Amino acid sequence: MTLQKLFRSLPLIVFAVCFISLATIPALAQSGDKPAQAAPDETNLDTQLYLLVGTNQESETTRLPAVLDPVIKQLHATLSFKSYRLAATLINRVKNEGRLSLRWVGGPLAQGGAGPSTPSFSEFKVNAVKLVTDNRGQQAVRMENFSFGARIPIQTSSAVASNSPGAPIFNYESTGLNTDISMREGEPVVVGTLNIGPSGDAIILVVSAKRTAQ
Repeated sequence: MTLQKLFRSLPLIVFAVCFISLATIPALAQSGDKPAQAAPDETNLDTQLYLLVGTNQESETTRLPAVLDPVIKQLHATLSFKSYRLAATLINRVKNEGRLSLRWVGGPLAQGGAGPSTPSFSEFKVNAVKLVTDNRGQQAVRMENFSFGARIPIQTSSAVASNSPGAPIFNYESTGLNTDISMREGEPVVVGTLNIGPSGDAIILVVSAKRTAQ
């Protein structure tokens, strides 16, 4: 190649080199600056909701789960009920930072004439169940917008019938609570108490949560 031809083709060579460089730099920048994506959190938690009924009336003694022993000891120290019975146990699994919602029909929560024909209707909801670290650096579980509600049959009067005992008449009354709570992982805690009817009985809500084994 003559010197004159070399000078003529030099601008084209420079242009080609610049074009290749400009096309390569963004690709290198994208590959180098792209952050690594974190693996999704697949942690699950097992939640336990216990409905205890505290009463001063004569009632059949039932054995409570051993995990509730510290709670029962605390209740005897702070409340004046003679005995406690377990009305319901609900175990559910929820993903970390997930929500939980359920409804169910159960037996009468209050005593005093209610029977199988007058069940109770309950609902339990949590907007988010989260694993967090408390101010001592220990693992804890937070439940945001914990909500429990129940419709309970309350005897209001008796129907009068000739030559037969009066049949009890029940009205359904609503009770419930909403709160935000946090607890140590795997440790049952008392969320609150709800009076249910003229008998003086009360529902005691106890909840716990811990990470699943798998």
